[in-house]
Amino acid sequence: MNNFSNLKAKKSLGQNFLNSKTALSLMINAGEVGENDIILEAGPGKGVLTEELLKKASKVIAVEKDDMLFEFLRDKFSSEIASGKLQLIHGDILNLNLPSYKLTANSYKLVANIPYYITGQFLRKFLSGPVQPSKMVILLQKEVVKRITANDGKESILSISVKAYGKPRNIGKVSKENFSPKPKVDSAILLIDDISRDFFKNSEEEKRFFEIVKAGFAHKRKILAGNIKHLTKSPEKLKEFFENCGVSPKARAEDIKIEQWKCL
Repeated sequence: MNNFSNLKAKKSLGQNFLNSKTALSLMINAGEVGENDIILEAGPGKGVLTEELLKKASKVIAVEKDDMLFEFLRDKFSSEIASGKLQLIHGDILNLNLPSYKLTANSYKLVANIPYYITGQFLRKFLSGPVQPSKMVILLQKEVVKRITANDGKESILSISVKAYGKPRNIGKVSKENFSPKPKVDSAILLIDDISRDFFKNSEEEKRFFEIVKAGFAHKRKILAGNIKHLTKSPEKLKEFFENCGVSPKARAEDIKIEQWKCL
């Protein structure tokens, strides 16, 4: 038996271990984890969430980058690994080739407490990639969750990008006191439900949509019309598009709802 008594969180990997039973229950319930589910867990750490997932799911695939934690988890869950209920992968979730683990679009759910610094790449990989999960439940910085759900009515590239692929919902705050080591900010649980590509007719429309959104948010203080005028040859046409899509000529990008972006 290895001695894992010195398992400390690594700053370089952005590790903060969750130690709240309440938060774990909220995550499991938000993901509606059941006996027919395959769950992909990113960064299991010391395995507290893994343990709860194994009680409910049909199978858990856990991906751990840290060498020491990988050894610890292999030790801790040796019987679950032997039975095939847990598949433990030593690697980086951002580089994971999903089809090589027999994961196909909508065939699995993703549940994770991820390092804050990979949030953007993580969301991109699993929302706009070819092998989308059916649901995602992730712990993120509270402010980021608020930005994604845009409850204040102010949209961002981040909120629009998430809403194009699923329905985001803030499940609730998780205080920084519930982590070890304690991060500087509070977290929140984000659920992204009904993940699909149905919002877009095809990949060409998807590409065009994000081209317009990125241009629209390029200069935050400018009005939208000024930011996207270079995408059309005629100012008159732009005015017409705005009228057809119910967009005010003085609107800023943050005021535009997702259906209006699609219309544009």
